[in-house]
Amino acid sequence: MAKEIALKYGCNPNQKPARIYMEDGSELPVTVLNGRPGYINFLDALNSWQLVSQLKEALHLPAAASFKHVSPAGAAVANPLSDVERQIYFVEQEEVSPLASAYIRARGADRMSSYGDFAALSDICDESTALYLKKEVSDGVIAPGYTAGALEILKSKKKGNYNIIQIDPAYRPAAIERKQVFGVTFEQGYNDVRITRELLNNIVTKNKDLPDEAVRDLILSLITLKYTQSNSVAYAKNGQAIGVGAGQQSRVHCTRLAGDKADHWYLRQAPQVLNLPFKADIRRADRDNCIDVYIGNESEDVLKDGTWENFFTEKPKEFTAEEKKAWLAGNTGVSLGSDAFFPFGDNIERAYKSGVSYVAQPGGSIRDDNVIDTCDKYGMVMAFTGLRLFHH
Repeated sequence: MAKEIALKYGCNPNQKPARIYMEDGSELPVTVLNGRPGYINFLDALNSWQLVSQLKEALHLPAAASFKHVSPAGAAVANPLSDVERQIYFVEQEEVSPLASAYIRARGADRMSSYGDFAALSDICDESTALYLKKEVSDGVIAPGYTAGALEILKSKKKGNYNIIQIDPAYRPAAIERKQVFGVTFEQGYNDVRITRELLNNIVTKNKDLPDEAVRDLILSLITLKYTQSNSVAYAKNGQAIGVGAGQQSRVHCTRLAGDKADHWYLRQAPQVLNLPFKADIRRADRDNCIDVYIGNESEDVLKDGTWENFFTEKPKEFTAEEKKAWLAGNTGVSLGSDAFFPFGDNIERAYKSGVSYVAQPGGSIRDDNVIDTCDKYGMVMAFTGLRLFHH
């Protein structure tokens, strides 16, 4: 391992010189096995590694994340893929390892945002995971190790320039962390708080039935939020983040943004989308873009004459607003985490529209009673964690 790594430039090409190093002069906990990761690549890699390693510790399952611009587009733990998931995530390979299933589902939460992501894996990268990664547009990957076969597969990606980082899983940061802003040094304690089942014990709603699946999903959403730029809200289902709203100044905008992404994820599973007659040579990214327009408010753009012929063998039927509403009504049992308290019940009203049944948030608003009453109106379960998870 090296003591420093020179970077091409910082956040932008005009920001030179750039490097990463340890202030105490010790060796870095990371090794570049291939490619030349940049400044933002390393920010994504180091934040996403913390997320997946803590997911693995908390839920005892292989975990993965898909990061873009220092926030997760998705995160997930291992879970067997259904036939529908194989279709909407473009899984062509027959064998899918547990680790591969985690990454496939992490990337699948928001495929538009995951385009050109940095992948993080909690376990040694195997050939199954590498084969899926090879077919996706991705900037790089961080993992505690790679099998020889996986390393060979990944080194062939991007004409041999794919960024591959190996991190020492035993590395622990110092208790105090520092960063500079405008020449001023900020210092704080490292956020080593652990997200556990005990955080969900203070259930404040009338409904107190919190099943194991919801506990898993709430823990996943909270750990995801711990490494998401604030304000942030995360929806989760089946051990997978299905909508992450990051970096909004208003909490209800976080809830709307994440809810819209969760709705989009579920709409991709509707028969109208699954049965789209794509031409055989349409690339994955183009399919994602086309699906995004087809199920969005601009659906007429892709269905108009002269456009649909570029993608489809025949003109698809319109996916009407009424059909979308009917399909979305089937998405239930969703879990929702928030990195800070909900100031108004409008957040719960929006969450309910996306199938949320379980909520975890710190509590502490002067309007907690209004938020609790709104949950009770819909029979939701809500736990006050007492833990804020701002990340900047």
